[in-house]
Amino acid sequence: QVHLVESGGGSVQSGGSLRLSCAASGSMDSTYCMAWFRQGPEKEREGIAAICTPGTLSTTSYSDAVKGRFTISRDNAKNTLYLEMNSLKPEDTAMYYCAARVGLLSVRARLIPAYYNYWGQGTQVTVSS
Repeated sequence: QVHLVESGGGSVQSGGSLRLSCAASGSMDSTYCMAWFRQGPEKEREGIAAICTPGTLSTTSYSDAVKGRFTISRDNAKNTLYLEMNSLKPEDTAMYYCAARVGLLSVRARLIPAYYNYWGQGTQVTVSS
């Protein structure tokens, strides 16, 4: 079992920055993927960033909506996933979720919610204009 807890959400003005954290506990194989998803009001959950670790390497994927503004990273020593969010826009307002799965995913699958087994409870991000 893997337990995920997000933090770092809040309210910020357009153009501002936030850093989300996701603390992971439990057993993770050396080969796994973690990702950030978000769900705005009356919207479907969408994948925005993923990082997959085949052994000691890591590869990242981003949705077009956040590419160039958001950065996903991972601190293995702290078992923590991060999402650095810059140049925030009102349309970034959503509940942000951390997710994880054991095993690799193809690039196309990394941002699809159905492929992830473990989820955090979410942290709210609100961007005002």
